[in-house]
Amino acid sequence: MAVAGAIFGAAFGGWINDSFGRKPSILVADILFFVGAIVMALAPAPWMIIIGRIFVGLGVGMASMTAPLYISEASPARIRGALVSTNGLLITGGQFLSYLINLAFTHAPGTWRWMLGVAGLPAVVQFFFMLSLPESPRWLYRRNKVEEARSILEKIYPANEVESELIALRNSVEAEKADEQAIGDNFIAKMKGALSNVVVRRGLYAGVTVQVAQQFSGINTVMYYSPTIVQFAGFASNKTALALSLVTSGLNAVGSIVSMAFVDRYGRRRMMIVSMFGIISCLVILSIVFFQAASHAPKISQLESTHFATNATCPSFLSASNPTSWNCMSCLKAECAFCANGANEYSPGACLAKTSDLETLCHGQHRTWFKDGCPSKFGFLAVVFLGLYIISYSPGMGTVPWIVNSEIYPLKYRGIGGGIAAVFNWVCNLIVSLTFLTLTKALGSSGTFLLFAGYCVIGLVFIYWFVPETKGLQFEEVEKMLKSGYKPLAFKTKSTRGENQSA
Repeated sequence: MAVAGAIFGAAFGGWINDSFGRKPSILVADILFFVGAIVMALAPAPWMIIIGRIFVGLGVGMASMTAPLYISEASPARIRGALVSTNGLLITGGQFLSYLINLAFTHAPGTWRWMLGVAGLPAVVQFFFMLSLPESPRWLYRRNKVEEARSILEKIYPANEVESELIALRNSVEAEKADEQAIGDNFIAKMKGALSNVVVRRGLYAGVTVQVAQQFSGINTVMYYSPTIVQFAGFASNKTALALSLVTSGLNAVGSIVSMAFVDRYGRRRMMIVSMFGIISCLVILSIVFFQAASHAPKISQLESTHFATNATCPSFLSASNPTSWNCMSCLKAECAFCANGANEYSPGACLAKTSDLETLCHGQHRTWFKDGCPSKFGFLAVVFLGLYIISYSPGMGTVPWIVNSEIYPLKYRGIGGGIAAVFNWVCNLIVSLTFLTLTKALGSSGTFLLFAGYCVIGLVFIYWFVPETKGLQFEEVEKMLKSGYKPLAFKTKSTRGENQSA
């Protein structure tokens, strides 16, 4: 429900951004998020938690496309990427802190009420800090508040660059106002104008491509389900799974710092392509590791399975035509659980019905109860490559798509363009999140990670073909580049390459 709310929040946020400004959009997002957190904390029944999640989702959706846009428009071009990456660092750092905070509240009275309610505090802090910050200078200029825009630009740029910035802004706004007279300025007219504008369309090709590729790399399955994935790898303990999940979320935050350091030096396009190669490699290796883990899962012992309580043995195992071929994975696929051998958990164990009483009985005999994954000597490798996957993802595909979408659209359509791309991001997020556990059941962990690797190969091709480099360019220069049309270097004529190199 939160992700579904974010889809509508991103769409609605695009209109608010263009109509009322970046600052009011963030303030509204803070209010929505705070209301949602309080509603969830005080919820007397599940339906009220769902309503709270929708409010939170609306706030997240609005903030997800507004914050990078606001930061990029209030930043000098030379460090714009690093500052937008800071937004990514604070998001991933916040995810890491949320694991720690939830862990701290695990044994507190009210547990989940505190976990959900405390999320309203950052929204309150941001709301009051935001009141003291200025509006985007580019939005102000667009609204004929030239002196206000100038005073803000004087704080951002060296004195000798302010006039050139104002001239570039004036030229951009005059060209857009000429278009506006031809098509109108209401929301429907703006949408039609955006989609009929060749610069916006080419910007959307790039912006939507990177947002869809980001989600279909499978990152949110790792962030939402990392404790489950760790258990798939053979770590049965919930505490161990949560501790290893802290490692993955911590690596995500570290990767954002790497992005801040290098995105303005090496460029957006290059970092995404390198990131995609790393992601694909890690997903393929993870697929192999999970396949090997499933192939070498401990066998099921009929003696072990029948020495527990009466009717404890998994019914599917008892009725199987060839029970001798069963291993731990066969047992879990049959919706049963594996009680490991007490002497050696990699030895043949018991396949039992998945009940809490039998779990207690299994633990009582100093055995380990596996219900999500099987004992595996490959489990450590799975966690290592899960970490490498995060390291590959975070500096490139984690932060750069938001940077690209904050700088690739013309000023007039920046809110709408960013909103459309953010809607695609959240829709894909919802699809991937809802289907992950179903896919792992149908294809196994190995097949699911291989499927994501295939999506990433397609995403890499689209990024190479549609996404231009915007490193160090003024917004107006990006607009000119899209107007003339972008092609990858390998597909340009010799004369065009020469012109680009001389430029």
